Amino acid sequence: MVKVYAIVLASGVLLLVAWIFATYLGGTVAEWKRFDPEERLRKPGRRIVAGLVGFGLAGMSAEFSPFDLSWPIGLVLAVVGGSAMAWYAGWVDRAPSRPVAEPRTVPSSGTDQS
Repeated sequence: MVKVYAIVLASGVLLLVAWIFATYLGGTVAEWKRFDPEERLRKPGRRIVAGLVGFGLAGMSAEFSPFDLSWPIGLVLAVVGGSAMAWYAGWVDRAPSRPVAEPRTVPSSGTDQS
């Protein structure tokens, strides 16, 4: 099972890096907006990537734990870890839309010397 967890973890990390890179390109280059996964895949895509990373991390942690866990217990822990990360990836994005940053104004000191 270690090889399964390692493959899932590696593919999840590669997808995460590709997600970050595509989000950067889609947000900075106007012609490449179609590559932005935040616009195309949104929350379900984010949950899938987080679930893959969580499943791989939890599975590897269960397999290499100091306790002598059988592989079914490790699989259950991997599913729980993947589900928890997928849930958290969706829970973090509770806002209905991204907030727009407003420019800050510096208050005057009140000492007008004219």
